[in-house]
Formats: sequence, structure tokens, C-alpha cells
Amino acid sequence: MTAAHTPHGTVPPADATDVTPPDSTVLRTGTLSWLLPRRSALAALLLLPLLVAVTALALTASSTGMGLSETIGGLLGTGDPGTVMIVRDFRLPRIAVGLLVGAALGIAGCLTQTLAGNRLATPDLLGVDDGATAAVVAAAAGSTTGMVGAWWLGPIGAVVAAAIVVLCAGGAGGAGYRVLVAGIGVSTSIGAVSDLIMSRQNDNTAGGVFLWAVGSLNGRDWSAGTPLALVLVLLVPLSLTVGHRLQLLRFDDDMAASLGVDLRRLRAGALVLAVALAGTAVGVGGPIAFVALAAPILAQRLAGPTRVPVTGSALTGAVLIAAADALGRVAAPVELPVGVVTSVLGGPFLLWVLFRPDRATGKA
Repeated sequence: MTAAHTPHGTVPPADATDVTPPDSTVLRTGTLSWLLPRRSALAALLLLPLLVAVTALALTASSTGMGLSETIGGLLGTGDPGTVMIVRDFRLPRIAVGLLVGAALGIAGCLTQTLAGNRLATPDLLGVDDGATAAVVAAAAGSTTGMVGAWWLGPIGAVVAAAIVVLCAGGAGGAGYRVLVAGIGVSTSIGAVSDLIMSRQNDNTAGGVFLWAVGSLNGRDWSAGTPLALVLVLLVPLSLTVGHRLQLLRFDDDMAASLGVDLRRLRAGALVLAVALAGTAVGVGGPIAFVALAAPILAQRLAGPTRVPVTGSALTGAVLIAAADALGRVAAPVELPVGVVTSVLGGPFLLWVLFRPDRATGKA
């Protein structure tokens, strides 16, 4: 069919279609063009001020009764030396580390959920967290100080666990449900090994390692956050690129392959990124539960079912960690580890996820 000519110009043919996704705006500059996902961008813009507000709340939350004016004075350096030390040297770096840990867990959860096509497929269930935990716990075996191993042991343990899961699932290109089932089995086995190691330690070592093993930001300083920040600087751009390609996994494998996607390489790349992010986060902050599960699901609700919300998951994960850390300092007479708070809140959230259908698939 040819175009029809009118006094006002040329009318497009009747069968011409606009291939631009309905939730996107095309931005062009010269020969380059870029699809801006409007809903995802709006969600990120809404999450940013929420993150700032929750961070400010976490900075002022205190079980010692420190007021807002004292906190501001400590932050600006105009308060008494003790307050300045508490705010600047202890609380501020701890919150910063928590934000980085939450962002890393959020992205890792987003990648694994999309990779497996299942909202429950988080690093927790794929053996990654347990592998990282086992490596750090094993390094502390026999210690008399109760100090856990170095943060870099987390990624090493995560890589080993992920390699076992991939082998059991028949390779990185295996179907998502195979990876999930293999991960559950490997996670259970590695968790049993960690429990065995813990049971053979003295009270001092077991107490120190247990506090870390439930997920805690206590004592985390800038030296703990720096390596995680460097990992995020390196891996977040790669995660955004992989996340864009992972959108094609919403089709079946034949359709995705016909669109030029190397499924094996894509799945392997997504798994490597998720393992590296989750392993480093666990090595720094311990195995903080449910953040990798909740952050992508909440981000998906905001961004819509057609996108892989990598940026939204990072921001949501950071918000969840900051909020849980603040709540843990004021909800009880003694400070609660952030992992305990997320576990308490994560149970009802998991039930909510199980009884609500996935908007992307329509399945429970």
C-alpha cells in the first residue's frame, strides 16, 4: 500500500505501525537514539527523595536518646567531641555501608529473579549467600577473638557455591527452574556445613560469628565500604546492560534466540554479576535476609511489568537497609541487628508475595 497525497502533505500508509514501546519516549541526538522508559524513570525519581529521607532518619535514630539538634551538630562538627565521634566516625560510615549493601543485594536479586523467571529465585535460595557465609565462618574457625574473616572471602565462597549450582543444573544455560532447584539443595548442604563449623567453636568465637551471620552493620567503617563501592562502580553499568538484554527472556527461548540473543552467554553473564554483587555484600554486611527478595518485587511494582528494574532495585534495596537499620536502633531497649529486623518484616512480605499473582505472568 502506498502513501496517499493530500493538500497538507503525505499521509502514512494505513498499515504503518509505531514500534516504540508504549511506556517509552524516543530521545534522539544526531544519528543516535535512546528509549527513555518513562515509568521506570519516574519511579527512580520518586525513590531518590525517599532514600534521602530514610537516610536522614537513620542518621538521627538512636537508642541513646540523642536528639536531632545534637545529631546535626555532630554531623557538622559543631557539637561536643563525643557526639561528633559517634555521628561521624560510627553512625555515618555504618549507614553508608548499609546503603551500598542494600543496593548490591537489590541488583543481585533483580538479576537472579529475572534469570530464573521466578520471584523467589534470590541469591539466598541459589546458594550464593550460604556459600559466602560458609567461607567467612570457616576462616573464623579456631579464632580466640571472635572476629570473622576478611570481606573478600564472601565473593570467593559465593563463586564456589554458584559453580556447584551451575554444574548441578546442567550449565549456566539451563532452565531457570533447574537452577532454582539445584540452588535450594546446595544452599541446604552448605548451610549445614556452616552450622557444623559453628557448633565446634568456643563461646567467644561462636558469639562473634553469630552476630555477623544474622546480618549486622555494627562496627562497619569506611574501610569496609570502600571495596563494595568499587565493586558497584564496576558492576552496576554492566548490570544495567545485562538487565536491558534480560527483558527478552520474557519471551520463550526460541523467540529470544531469533532476536539475536545468545541465551547461554546472557544467562552466564547475569549469574556472574549476581554472584559477585551478592557475595561482596554478604562478605561486608553478613547474610541480610529478604532484601534481595523484596527490593526487586517492589521496584517491579513501581516500574511496571515490561522492564527489568535494575536501578529501581538498587534504590529500593538501599531504602530497605537504611530503614531496617534505623528501626533496629529504636524498636527495642537493645540494638537489633539489621538482619533480624529484615527477617521479622520479611516473613509477612513473603506471604504477601506467595498469595498475590505476578503482574508480569499473571501467576501466583
